[in-house]
Amino acid sequence: MNDIWTDRWNDRYSKDEFAYGEEPNNYLKEQLTKLPAGTILFPAEGEGRNAVYAAKTGWTVSAFDISHEGKNKALRLAEKNRVTIDYIVGGLETLNFESEKFDAIALIYALFPANIKSQYHQILDKYLKINGTIIFEAFSKKHIDYVTANEKIGGPKNIESLFSIDEIKADFPNYRFVELEEKEIELNEGLFHNGKGSVIRFVAQKTANR
Repeated sequence: MNDIWTDRWNDRYSKDEFAYGEEPNNYLKEQLTKLPAGTILFPAEGEGRNAVYAAKTGWTVSAFDISHEGKNKALRLAEKNRVTIDYIVGGLETLNFESEKFDAIALIYALFPANIKSQYHQILDKYLKINGTIIFEAFSKKHIDYVTANEKIGGPKNIESLFSIDEIKADFPNYRFVELEEKEIELNEGLFHNGKGSVIRFVAQKTANR
């Protein structure tokens, strides 16, 4: 991961206020209630709002991000909520999680550089147990029109960093999709996700190793 990318996120998370708020993402919250608590991984977890929520509901939580500032705020948020999360700083390719370690992986606006996002999905797949679940929400390729019209909604301004349903199916061929949709939603998450946007959402169960 290059220094410019790391510096960008350290700068965003260095402020006192939480960039995306302290409350969990609505889709994650809704989907976690449908699963028995177990082990869960939060990639690109930033300031920890989703990881802390999962820990509060009984999950054993691991998380990672490239931002030291994000980790610092996540640990403060965990302390405030009297929970513990295992949070590592580093790029995924440098982290050696145990194979088939997790019951669930939550990819909630887990923004990776466009040239490695599919590679990261393949690596993450190795860390999920057979029959484990991925919960995913991120901006779709249609979102480029929304962010052009309203910068407050946030999200990438280059279409390569956004997602399509076909890309998702290609990245996760060994999964059974419980649901998979492209949808317009209203976001109200902290400073940087505000307004209408277009997202890809899915819940999928791993049926086999690649």
